[in-house]
Amino acid sequence: MPFKARTESIELKILRILDLQMNLTVDEQKYYLNLEKGFEGEVQFDLLTEKLQGECFILNDLLLEINNTKFQIDTLIIYQETIYLFEVKNYKGDFCYEPDSFRTIYGKEIKNPLDQLKRSKSLLRQLIQNLGYNLPIEAYVVFINPEFTLYQAPQDQPFIFPTQLNRFMKKLDMTPSKLNRKHKKLADQLVSLHISESPCTGLPTYEYKQLKKGLTCKVCHSFSMSVQGKKLVCDVCGCEEEVESAFLRSVEEFKLLFPDQKITTNVIHDWCKVIKSKKRISRILGKNFKMKGVRQWAFYE
Repeated sequence: MPFKARTESIELKILRILDLQMNLTVDEQKYYLNLEKGFEGEVQFDLLTEKLQGECFILNDLLLEINNTKFQIDTLIIYQETIYLFEVKNYKGDFCYEPDSFRTIYGKEIKNPLDQLKRSKSLLRQLIQNLGYNLPIEAYVVFINPEFTLYQAPQDQPFIFPTQLNRFMKKLDMTPSKLNRKHKKLADQLVSLHISESPCTGLPTYEYKQLKKGLTCKVCHSFSMSVQGKKLVCDVCGCEEEVESAFLRSVEEFKLLFPDQKITTNVIHDWCKVIKSKKRISRILGKNFKMKGVRQWAFYE
């Protein structure tokens, strides 16, 4: 079990909702899909690190800052003698490596992951030295997707390719490691320094009136839903879900999109659409949230 678990960013959660409820531009859609793909790759790598048997602290998804400079770490593993830093890339397809560039086989240049790795490694070293530690750092770029190929890849660069992953994990497992209170203190300090949420810089502008309203299927995400007693049934795939469960999921989505707007029976009635009874909505809200105010001024937190 990781010392710090990975969680989806608020930005990714919001983009998932907006992708269903409005027409994203081509660039917005591309940005969203890249975030989604990146998160999927990190989760795949987590499945490998969680199998490690040796003594280590696994810290996923850290956003840290030193000297007013923020840096992000996908995965950090603390062993007795070494800190391992991993930058996970979920690239798919054929790529070419050149000393001054990293590009697709078709010539489109992309950010060289080594640049980001070197930056993160340097800033992490400064941070842990400021905290009073001198553990060496080994940093790697992990290409997690089995359909990734890098042509002209040099042997002296810290790349871990899909075919090398299992062997690398076995190598880590063979690393002698005995952790003590100092290692635990370092892990605690890094978690405490983690910036819980980075700014949502890639979100499109959106307003309540432009979003599609209604409950969605938890499986196929269709808006074609009908209430049948206590069940919400998808007219497309036939999936059934408890009305209350689907309703609460929708309320949480509303809170993510409009954190400053009060949750009232009327607002949520309009937001969910398919639940016609305001009394039913009030009852579910009252059961799961704390009501403040009275009568027409009542809202839920």
